[in-house]
Amino acid sequence: MLIETGLPHPGIAAELKGRGDYVTATDRGSEAAVLEVLAREAPGIAVLAEERGGMRASTMWAVDPLDGTTNFTRGFPSVGVSVALLEDGRPVVGVVLAPFLKLEFTAAAAEGAFLNGHRLPKHRALEPAAAVVATGFPFRNKSLLPRYFPVMRKAFECFEDLRRAGAAALDLAWTASGTFDGFFELGLNTWDVAAGAVLVREVGGRVSDWEGGDTWIETGNILAAAPAVHEVLLELAAQAPDR
Repeated sequence: MLIETGLPHPGIAAELKGRGDYVTATDRGSEAAVLEVLAREAPGIAVLAEERGGMRASTMWAVDPLDGTTNFTRGFPSVGVSVALLEDGRPVVGVVLAPFLKLEFTAAAAEGAFLNGHRLPKHRALEPAAAVVATGFPFRNKSLLPRYFPVMRKAFECFEDLRRAGAAALDLAWTASGTFDGFFELGLNTWDVAAGAVLVREVGGRVSDWEGGDTWIETGNILAAAPAVHEVLLELAAQAPDR
């Protein structure tokens, strides 16, 4: 069910957790609401949540109560709520809400992906040169920039255009819906990527780390895209320095 609420307003009070990393009362309230539902409807399953922490387990929920907090504090409506269920360390159920845009993305492994209750089609075939690809700058850990910038530059040359909206969970959801044709970023957290990855996979997209492996849940180094675009992203990542 979509969250009904007004647009955020610039200047919302926020606490600084780390460089460029903010938390608001809304983050905490959203997380409390999600955890209350999970405790009631799925008791006994471990939860890893951004604000309260928790524990990692082979079966667990990963919760990002407000993805895009900086956007939220500045009145930019690219803000998401992301919840995923992981089994054996891999996401199998994902929900991403964009409350200010009234979008609800849902997916379950082998069951398809949906936007506001309507099934999303499989990724369309396209030439990578015509692709619009989303990204996110590793602004919290700028030591990653020497690895990130070469890929960003080459991506801008290879693809039609790049977008940076500031909420990874939504970028992945939009990649699943065809708004974007791919997404790449470094150093994200499990709760940022788990739900959106289910969506991308359920429409025939590919999800990997920057080496083409499966460590993206742990490292947050993620490439997610339609197959042809994913191949190009892998090639670009392979050319980048390791550090």
